[in-house]
Amino acid sequence: MSKTQPIRQTSQLAEVKKYYLTEHPNPRNYALIILGLNTALRIGDILKITWDMVYDFNTNRYRSHLHLTEQKTKKETMIALNRTAVTALEMLRQNQYPICQNTCLFAGQKDKSSHISRQQAYRIIKKAADYANLPEHISCHSLRKTFGYHAWKNGTPPALLMAIFNHSSYQITKRYLCIEQEDKDDVFCRLNL
Repeated sequence: MSKTQPIRQTSQLAEVKKYYLTEHPNPRNYALIILGLNTALRIGDILKITWDMVYDFNTNRYRSHLHLTEQKTKKETMIALNRTAVTALEMLRQNQYPICQNTCLFAGQKDKSSHISRQQAYRIIKKAADYANLPEHISCHSLRKTFGYHAWKNGTPPALLMAIFNHSSYQITKRYLCIEQEDKDDVFCRLNL
């Protein structure tokens, strides 16, 4: 059985993001990928995000944090919305204007009152992955794993990633990172004591 993989190469990651930004412009699909990469949320949680969760209609500003209860773990989480996420959200907001507080960010094209399906989210991600010539083991969960992989490569301690992912054990987080021999080799080659 194949295992979902993160997007390891930054050049491929740039191509995935570029697909819905410039090649086939679609602010909704672009924002879906950007939020998936920058929030470490499962796709089911991403799809349920509404505008009032990310945008304060009283002050007409984006919120600094996204607060939600994760569907799978039932744990509350608070995620800082970084500049990349807010930029993608603003592109989406400009495209969907006017927006309502309880409207889903990722509303379907026909039925604006509900979010797209998980299957549609998979197709959106798979199209961008095919454009970037990624291996076949890319899925919605790849966005979450990509966050973890790149955070780990940039020095984030695995214990902190475990807390971000709301994992119950370090072993689960270790599997998420999809550490390969190449990653181990890099540690040995860079150290040179």
